[in-house]
Amino acid sequence: MISLLDIRARVADGTLSAADAIQTARERIAARDPAIGAVLRTAPEAPAPESGPLAGIAVGIKDIIDTADMATESGSEIYAGWRPRADAAIVSRLRALGAVPLAKTATTAFAGLDPAATVNPHNPGHTPGGSSSGSAAAVAAGMLPLALGTQTGGSVIRPAAFCGIAAIKPSFRLLPTVGVKTFSWALDTVGLFGASVADIAHALALIADRTGIEAPAPEHPRLALCLQDFAGSADADALAALDHAARAAERAGAVLRDLVLPEPFARAWAAHPTVQDFEARQALAWEYAEHREALPPVLRGQLDRAQDLSAADYDAARREAHRARRLLKELFADVDAILTVSSVGRAPKGLGSTGDARFNRLWTLMGVPCVTVPVPGDGLPLGVQVIARFGDDGRALAVARMIEGALARA
Repeated sequence: MISLLDIRARVADGTLSAADAIQTARERIAARDPAIGAVLRTAPEAPAPESGPLAGIAVGIKDIIDTADMATESGSEIYAGWRPRADAAIVSRLRALGAVPLAKTATTAFAGLDPAATVNPHNPGHTPGGSSSGSAAAVAAGMLPLALGTQTGGSVIRPAAFCGIAAIKPSFRLLPTVGVKTFSWALDTVGLFGASVADIAHALALIADRTGIEAPAPEHPRLALCLQDFAGSADADALAALDHAARAAERAGAVLRDLVLPEPFARAWAAHPTVQDFEARQALAWEYAEHREALPPVLRGQLDRAQDLSAADYDAARREAHRARRLLKELFADVDAILTVSSVGRAPKGLGSTGDARFNRLWTLMGVPCVTVPVPGDGLPLGVQVIARFGDDGRALAVARMIEGALARA
């Protein structure tokens, strides 16, 4: 993989030009992507900025995020060849920092559940996850040092875990969603993929213009080990990875305790699909009314069922979410971060599914920052998820960085 921090250090000391860094990314895409299918198109050749805190950084842009110089098709034939007149707000921010939005990365249709054509770089017979399939796979395959994704259920954390890379779903609305195709306006969150936790922390601090995001972890962070029993059981190897990460964190100075989430969280977890689908019915109303048969089967069925949801159903689901958010604030009075699995297990075999978001969707509904850390081991990758209180993205990243270091030493 390509380290964003390594590229920046080399550009800063003059041993690498920004233009050469971008050209290298183009060459890696040309060499590696035909076997993976992560990149849909690349930006036209143009001079790369040689100044700026992200000069030399080529970025993958999920294909539901608008780019003025490349088509944005939302993974659907409905928008084949569609060219926005303007960049999304976050793409404009990347350009202002000197980065080059180089590639549009594959997404499931409208960031739904119908798989894209991308394969897992570790084994092409397995899914890379979704909906941010291409962004996760492009970073994991060493094509790009940074990529953007979005999460409505588990579409950043899960594919990053499946592909063995670091990623953050930041606090809700920390990064702008202006110019991003909406699925659920109460849930959609722009996230980042990178080779390491330090890489994504540095990128997030710059993009969000919040230097405190790179603050160090507490000397003895208080971690709550949480299994989310109401979501069902994780696979044995996912639980083993969680235990391995917990023990490594403990050796590094963390103080661990077990956390059983009370009943309001189970109700909020169950309410997530209602919030998501009620809003998706409205966000995709034109596509459903005018192009229903062109929608892929899983999304079409999801929107069919969503037609029966009432405003009362939606309001009740939102109330459950609000109750759980208030309670979560109280839980964080006693812990610095929650540690849990990033996914049910390893990337499932076959390309007919993007995997299960059941261990992600509660935290998306809560709007809190989530970071996935790869856990070294044999076979397909596994990850663990670090969760902090709303707005404390720096704490989530610092604890994740501590665990990443502890795992490397182990």
